[in-house]
Amino acid sequence: MVYNLKNNYKMIKKIYLTISLILFFANISYSQENFFEEAKKLFETENYEDSKFLFQRNITFNPKNADSYLYLAKIFKIEENIKEEEKNLNTTILLDPKNEEAIYLLMDIEIERSNFAKVIKLKKNFESICTNLCPKISSIDEKLKNFDTKNES
Repeated sequence: MVYNLKNNYKMIKKIYLTISLILFFANISYSQENFFEEAKKLFETENYEDSKFLFQRNITFNPKNADSYLYLAKIFKIEENIKEEEKNLNTTILLDPKNEEAIYLLMDIEIERSNFAKVIKLKKNFESICTNLCPKISSIDEKLKNFDTKNES
């Protein structure tokens, strides 16, 4: 009988531990998503400092979340920190090579730098994958055209 009680106790302990671990990991998963959603809400209300913190925190738990890097790039664009903006855009594209918005924003940076070879390469990639932002191709063409006319004068 004593042997049976010890086995039952061990079994109950294992079940309790298993349930605790499942709840713990479910909670972590929920909090990761919660960081991103909360950060996105803060971004949309133009609370950039707090949203930046939460996007960075989300990346800590989920380093392959391309959307967090994209939003960080947008925040750094607003802060006029081109180095960090570009770094986050490149990370976004690395994680999600078909992210139209990241490619478009990177093209803008390269146009400002007059790196037309890079813009042409990015534009070809952008044209091959675009589904939502295709009208932006004409704005890139216009910026390139305007730059050429400035150089001619």
